[in-house]
Amino acid sequence: MILLRREIGDVLRGARQRQGRTLREVSSAAQVSLGYLSEVERGQKEASSELLASICNALDLPMSVVLREVSDRVGVAEGLRVPDTVPAELSELAGPTWTELRDILSPVG
Repeated sequence: MILLRREIGDVLRGARQRQGRTLREVSSAAQVSLGYLSEVERGQKEASSELLASICNALDLPMSVVLREVSDRVGVAEGLRVPDTVPAELSELAGPTWTELRDILSPVG
């Protein structure tokens, strides 16, 4: 079973780790306890919309980006192909970066 709180936590943890930041740094910036942020990242606690916004702000990451990534992950887990949401003309302008991202997000098969 897919748990939304687990997917949200994974996305938040991944973003924090890619930034090279500690739980302590992000929890302080988001004004949430370190323990609670840890539980959110591990999918043990549901993040309210207010808390999610605060964590996203602390990570300097738009909430829409987090929710889109979560949506894509849930879709992949459900066996859906992640739709190509960028028109071909625009993806060509983006070059290999968009193509590589699309390939990463699209399930193999």
